[in-house]
Amino acid sequence: MQPRNMSMSGVVDLAAVKAAGEAKQKAEQARVEAARRGDAPVSGAGRLVFDADETNFEAEILQRSAEVPVVIQFWAEWCAPCKQLMPVLEGLAAEYAGRFVLAKVDIDKNPLLMQQFGVQSVPTVFAVVAGQALPLFQGAQPKAQVQQVLDQLVQVSEERFGIVGAPVEPGAEREAAEDAPVPAGPYDAALGAAHDALDKGDLAGAIQAYKNVLSDDPGHPEAKLGLAQAELLQRVQGMDAQQVRKAAAEAPGDVQAQIAAADLDLVGGHVEDAFGRLIDAIRRTAGDDRDAARVRLLELFEVIGADDPRVSAARTALSRALF
Repeated sequence: MQPRNMSMSGVVDLAAVKAAGEAKQKAEQARVEAARRGDAPVSGAGRLVFDADETNFEAEILQRSAEVPVVIQFWAEWCAPCKQLMPVLEGLAAEYAGRFVLAKVDIDKNPLLMQQFGVQSVPTVFAVVAGQALPLFQGAQPKAQVQQVLDQLVQVSEERFGIVGAPVEPGAEREAAEDAPVPAGPYDAALGAAHDALDKGDLAGAIQAYKNVLSDDPGHPEAKLGLAQAELLQRVQGMDAQQVRKAAAEAPGDVQAQIAAADLDLVGGHVEDAFGRLIDAIRRTAGDDRDAARVRLLELFEVIGADDPRVSAARTALSRALF
């Protein structure tokens, strides 16, 4: 899926979550009260990156947005592009050292927030400044493009809202984590190499690193999931999404066209659509075509994970289609 930049000039109404004017007023009151008590700024060290949900949205995002731009990444555990984008945003949060903070929202655990922000696919990135939501972009983007968007966000936050964030010492966020030793696992080095390769956009390197783990431990869950996700990203890399979807729509009996479109469906977060497309292809075909669609469907199951209820439902539908 091609990333879609979204204009920073438009302000989205957050009435479904909290009236924007009321949110801004409450946030300002909280900031004044915190200053009166001598509390440390909420955007200080140790809080540059955090998880947010429906229960702490007002405190962690709305109120906090009166002091610092809050960037929100909507993501899901099954979403490979989300995991490609997340370390980019986390690294930039450290580099920007308090000029924005990053909130991570899992859409599977927070469907109300997903609905209220109008999120159609993941990853989707918003910012909230003084209680106002600014759409930033969709899809995994290169670091340089993300930086351009964040620079614009920082400028808009300062010029339009008078919010500049609070500087933190470089590396202060990592000190607490570094104090707690983590026991090394037998495949940490290989998995670390895979993660580093993904961060650099080296999908072939990540695939090989995951295969190195699986050659010793064929059932390793993280390596299996990582390999399936990296291979999916490699397959869709360079695809012309419009042409792929056009070909699939014009030739429903072309199994390879349906397989390519299913890959795009999954990368875009449309899990049921991807599964349903391949199950329909299996019903309509026989022989090598049917087997190709079945194999790809099983590969996409690996991307999502066996415990996901959508995989369970699709397995049942697959059995009916085959027998």
